[in-house]
Amino acid sequence: MNLEQQIAQKLSRRDALSLTRRLVVSQKDSVDFSSNDYLGLSHNPKLQDMFKMEINKQTVTLGATGSRLLDGNSELAERLEREIASFHLAEDALLFNSGYDANLSIFATLPQPGDVVIFDEYIHASVHDGMRASRTKRRIPFRHNDIQHLEQILNEIEDKVNVFVAVEGIYSMDGDLVRLREIVELKKKRPFYIIVDEAHSTGLFGNQGRGCVNEFGLEKEIFARLHTFGKAMGVHGAVVLGSTLLKRYLINYARPLIYSTFMPHHSLVAIQCSYRMLEEEGEKLQRQVQLLIHRFRKNVKIPQHQLLDSESSIQGIIVPGNENCKKFSQFLNSKGFNVKPIRSPTVPAGRERVRICIHAHNTKKEIDALLEAVANYFGNELNTMHAKL
Repeated sequence: MNLEQQIAQKLSRRDALSLTRRLVVSQKDSVDFSSNDYLGLSHNPKLQDMFKMEINKQTVTLGATGSRLLDGNSELAERLEREIASFHLAEDALLFNSGYDANLSIFATLPQPGDVVIFDEYIHASVHDGMRASRTKRRIPFRHNDIQHLEQILNEIEDKVNVFVAVEGIYSMDGDLVRLREIVELKKKRPFYIIVDEAHSTGLFGNQGRGCVNEFGLEKEIFARLHTFGKAMGVHGAVVLGSTLLKRYLINYARPLIYSTFMPHHSLVAIQCSYRMLEEEGEKLQRQVQLLIHRFRKNVKIPQHQLLDSESSIQGIIVPGNENCKKFSQFLNSKGFNVKPIRSPTVPAGRERVRICIHAHNTKKEIDALLEAVANYFGNELNTMHAKL
C-alpha cells in the first residue's frame, strides 16, 4: 500500500466515524452562536475607527521582517508589553504570535528533567503538545476541577522536585470556571507553580476584562498567565505574564519565539487598541453578555442534566452520540443559527454536545429565537420517541 492509499484509508476511517474535519465558511446571514468573539470586538465600529486612526499616523513596513530576536522587535512591541503588564497587574509580559505558540513555549521549556506537571484533564491541546516536547516525562492529569484528586496527587510527589499545576481560567468545552482559590490553598501544604491559561476568560471576567486571576484577586499567587487576543479581544496574538526572570528565560529558550517571524506592526496596533476598548467599555460589554447568558439559561427548555453548568459565554447542550449531536447541530444550522457539534474523542463519549457561544453582539430577539428552535427540536424528538413506543 503506497502513501496515498494509506492516507485515503485513514480519512475513510474518519468518515465512517463521522469525525472528518472540513474547512467551512460561515454563512453571513446566519446568527453567530459559534465564534469566540465574545465581546463582538472583531467587528466593533469604534475599535475599527480607533485602529484606522492609529495606523494612519505612521508609515511602517507590512511585515516584521524577522524574528523578535533579529529585526522583528520594535519600540511599540516593548511599550505594549509594559502597558499589558500594567493592565493585568503583572511584573512583566512577553508577546507571542499565538496562544498555541505561547503554551508550546511555556510547557516545552519550563519543566526541567525530573520535574512534575499536573494538569486538568480538560486542558488545551497546545499544553499537551508543549508537555510532550518538554524534558520531563512526569505528566499527570487530575480529574476535571476535582480539587481532592489534585491534592491526592500532590501528596504522592516527593518534596525536592519542582511541581507545575496547569489549569484554564474558563474551560473551552464546558465553559466552567476554574476553582482557583482552592488550588491556591493547596500551596500552603506543598509549594508548587500555578500556570493559568486565560484564553477563554480574557475580556469576560475580572475588572475591565482582566481575567479570572484578577476576578479572584490572586495575581501574586500565580507563576504564569497566558492571555490570548483572538477570542474576546477580537484581534490576534497572545501574551505570557509573569516575572522578568520568566520573560528572560523564555526569550532565551522558547523556540516558537526564537525561530518565528514576529507579528507585524499593524497587529501590535490592533492589540493596543483592543486593550483601550477593554479599559473604556469592557465592563459594559461584560454586563451585556451576562444578561444574555442569564436569559438563555433561565428560559432554555431541556432536561437539566443536558445543560452544562456554566456561568460563561460557553453554553453546552449535551446530546450523547456523535450522530445525534451532529443531527441537532444541523437542525439549528437549518434554522439560521451558526453552532458547532463537539464530538468524541474531543469530549468523552456520551458527553457529546452542541457548543453555543453567547456574545455581546447577540440580541434578546436572537436568543429567544434560538430558545424556540431548541424547544422545537427536543419536543419533536420526544414525540418521535413516543410514536416508536
